[in-house]
Amino acid sequence: MLRPPAPRVSDSAPDVSHVRRTTLPGGLRVVTEFVPSVRSASVGVWVGVGSRDEGPTVAGAAHFLEHLLFKSTPTRSAVEIAQAVDAVGGELNAFTAKEHTCYYAHVLDNDLALAVDLVADVVLNGRCAVEDVEIERDVVLEEIAMHDDDPEDALGEVFLSAMFGDHPVGRPVIGSVDSISSMTRAQLHSFHLRRYTPERMVVAVAGNIDHDEVVALVREHFGRRLKKGKDPQQPRKGTGRVGGRPVLQVVQRDAEQTHLLLGVRAPGRHWEHRWALTVLNTALGGGLSSRLFQQIREARGLAYSVYSSVDTFSDTGALSVYAACLPERFDDVITVTTDVLDAVARDGITENECRIAKGSLRGGMVLGLEDSASRMHRIGRSELNYGQHRSLSHTLEQIDAVTLEEVNAVARNLLTRQFGGAVLGQNATKRSLPQRLRRLTV
Repeated sequence: MLRPPAPRVSDSAPDVSHVRRTTLPGGLRVVTEFVPSVRSASVGVWVGVGSRDEGPTVAGAAHFLEHLLFKSTPTRSAVEIAQAVDAVGGELNAFTAKEHTCYYAHVLDNDLALAVDLVADVVLNGRCAVEDVEIERDVVLEEIAMHDDDPEDALGEVFLSAMFGDHPVGRPVIGSVDSISSMTRAQLHSFHLRRYTPERMVVAVAGNIDHDEVVALVREHFGRRLKKGKDPQQPRKGTGRVGGRPVLQVVQRDAEQTHLLLGVRAPGRHWEHRWALTVLNTALGGGLSSRLFQQIREARGLAYSVYSSVDTFSDTGALSVYAACLPERFDDVITVTTDVLDAVARDGITENECRIAKGSLRGGMVLGLEDSASRMHRIGRSELNYGQHRSLSHTLEQIDAVTLEEVNAVARNLLTRQFGGAVLGQNATKRSLPQRLRRLTV
């Protein structure tokens, strides 16, 4: 039986006392974390819009728009935006994912007002000028080419397509050469106006800051956007059930190594056993002591890079294994990988592996929150994904509450499912793949 999660602890836990939340008119949420030990401030505007919100004809629009908004606003050119942040030694950037886009700035605490001003100006007022669209189109096409030149990046896109097919989470965040080449300024501008609405946004700020000051700055710079009534949120595209079955896709590519990604579908981030899945992933291939790393690299020297990972979306996900090796060692890598997966599915992990994995997760989580930027990302994601802030104490308690029996039940559940995968290499064809791999993915 799969074990239910531990009960939620109260938000009165010590590390929550510095986190505050305010909802402004129109549904805009402001969440802050006061970190007294730093002299910095990190500001992020999180928009609950990503590549899965796109129709097929505008694939890559969310990422294209993220680039475009930095080009100019009514009061600043791209050069002036860059100069403003460079003049204070700060950082201004953004990223797009399947389900959200984040625009962020990292500055000294004295420059908080400038950071809020810059990020809000870009997100709300980016002009999407025709001339900027054409320039940035070339930049995005160069980025697509760069990803295609990196075997691991290219393989990752093929893998998600193999796992999820035509479902929006299976499409590349960056779009395709065809979709980017044909996208118009009108489509991008419309995407910006329709999707970037206050109820989809979270302003997350962490560092040596004051919550009330942040709220006042957000009110000032979001201005008229907050006066509007809350609009009904448009439904997310592609929220339906992922259909079909995972498949095996093969890409021939001139590369020194053969690259493999092999995985199974998993439930989304709201799954009650997600922490047991995280422990399983860590024990399987998440560290130097993990079973895959020890068996493939340390014991046999078959590969330099080997690891497992979890992709998690709102309603689905994947547990996967990656390895890259010389072509003549590929059959051996497949044999060892499938032996490990079969053994864990059948017998589970050991008590010692479970203990080490939980310790690795606890330590990594705490050490990863020692700067304001990482804390901003944590509270922003938490608010956007769950609508609340889960304290670090609560998260650590959830990890501690995971039992060996729960982890092994998750392993039996997931690792006996239909596998899918992707292989990229110089002489890779489906016929050339080891029988063991073909049987696993049929």
